[in-house]
Amino acid sequence: MSHFNIDSVKKRTFDAIVVGTGISGGWAAKELTDKGLKTLILERGRDVKHIVDYPTANMQPWEFEHRGQPSLEIRQQNPIASKHYIFKEDAMHFVVKDAQHPYVQDKPFDWMRGYQVGGRSLLWARQTQRWSDYDFDGPARDGFGVDWPIRYADIAPWYSYVEKFAGISGNKDGLPQLPDGEFLPPHEMSCVEKHFSQQTAKNYNNTRPIIIGRAAHITDPQPIHTEQGRAKCQHRTMCQRGCPFGGYFSTNSSTLPWAEKTGNLTLQPHAVVHSVIFDEKKNKATGVRVVDANTKEMTEYYAKIIFINASAINSNLILLNSTSNRFPNGLGNDSGTLGKYIGFHNYRGRVSAEYDGFHDSTTDGRRPNGSYIPRFRNVFKQETDFLRGYAASFSASKMGNPINEIGESLKESLFGPETAGWSMGAQMMGETLPKETNFVQLDKQLKDAWGIPQLRMHVDFDDNDKKMIQDFYTELSEMLDKAGFTNIKTSDTMRNPGSENHEMGGVRMGKDPKTSMLNKWNQLHHVPNVLVTDGGCMTSTSTQNPSLTYMALTARAVDHAVGEMKKGNLK
Repeated sequence: MSHFNIDSVKKRTFDAIVVGTGISGGWAAKELTDKGLKTLILERGRDVKHIVDYPTANMQPWEFEHRGQPSLEIRQQNPIASKHYIFKEDAMHFVVKDAQHPYVQDKPFDWMRGYQVGGRSLLWARQTQRWSDYDFDGPARDGFGVDWPIRYADIAPWYSYVEKFAGISGNKDGLPQLPDGEFLPPHEMSCVEKHFSQQTAKNYNNTRPIIIGRAAHITDPQPIHTEQGRAKCQHRTMCQRGCPFGGYFSTNSSTLPWAEKTGNLTLQPHAVVHSVIFDEKKNKATGVRVVDANTKEMTEYYAKIIFINASAINSNLILLNSTSNRFPNGLGNDSGTLGKYIGFHNYRGRVSAEYDGFHDSTTDGRRPNGSYIPRFRNVFKQETDFLRGYAASFSASKMGNPINEIGESLKESLFGPETAGWSMGAQMMGETLPKETNFVQLDKQLKDAWGIPQLRMHVDFDDNDKKMIQDFYTELSEMLDKAGFTNIKTSDTMRNPGSENHEMGGVRMGKDPKTSMLNKWNQLHHVPNVLVTDGGCMTSTSTQNPSLTYMALTARAVDHAVGEMKKGNLK
């Protein structure tokens, strides 16, 4: 019988374990398997194979029962999930339903999740901007929060590394606050977007650049993309359904198939990670406890290094639930910061306007990207009564809706001279300040269907966020007015934290183990064979979309961890 036990343990033992198959987990699996490590990747949801499991990818609008909109019954059953723009008939099968995965909202937090292989890499908006030193040294400059243990020079080569593989379109804009990357040809701005960019450059002496967005879309396939089996973006703008062409980057189309080809990957869906196993005699983590999503049976898996990439909030949950005599308050939590200093992006502010001009032009086709206004407030010096800043995405298109026209009038509306002008819309993406009062914790009584404590959310906006929204209104309105736009309106969506996906923090990086959880290599200070490289690791949020930074941090962390294994420092 003892031999059977030994054989069983061997089958459950790997060189590395990765928890989560989203953007960062997929990258961890790719890098670990590329370096020869036998790797187990765990996903709590079902398997989703590229192309095969995109059921709505080629459906026409009239093939959806409710023309794309979820029914009233489904919306009522999912009051949280249905608030999100992605929750439509073509993609809601990739979104967690409210009743299946409950949590406690001490303060309103609209947590949008994707529990399947690929996670939210199937659903993301694909915007990919690098951070600069103005972002990494933000906390050190204004004294709010703890200093990042890295700077741009530490991560710059890893940005290049992941950009080349993922395929990022964009322009070389030469902006100090938004470093250039390894770009494929950019998408094109509309004539009104170009006008706004040119006029703003003139009116503000080039201090407020406006550029085409940088997006994870293949506009000119390179050999590395062909090797992945991916093709050029078809501009269908149905990305949330899963792209059968692999035109945009996702775990399913890119990193996971690449890892599987090495022969070193074991993928296990329906595997809900309960906690990390800490061996107090060896003073290190030795594996993870996993609950089978269907049978509820618990199994232990073992490895020398463990990457926690379950997405920021779930990574906090796993570590908080990983208690022992050595770490009674969560794995590696000597600092008491685990679950605290949660950050997110503030998307509440909107500005719209109209432009009466360019009547001889119109938009043609579809563009899976928009234009972008990089942060221009408090970049080089503190100049406002709020800390940090905001960026904004925007787009402009021809007004007029010929949807109800037919025949000759439709042709005239589409192709003939028009008197209609253009409409423009912009949304802010503001940096929130991670605060100790923004935290998540385990409920002491409520558990989910797998026996794991439910999370309590205590995250909210503050006065800094409100001041930032008002500044966005003022500055964008002025910029539009000076550029000749009219009918300028502002609005506040009043959306709750969490509703725009970019939750970060709780397992933050830092120089001092007394005030942070992770070192500069994303290792837990006190359990260095456990690494966190998803949004949980973020010390601050900046104003850029975060996924590219997660990718780069993950590749960098794997390189370091494997190097330390070879040196015998991680056994």
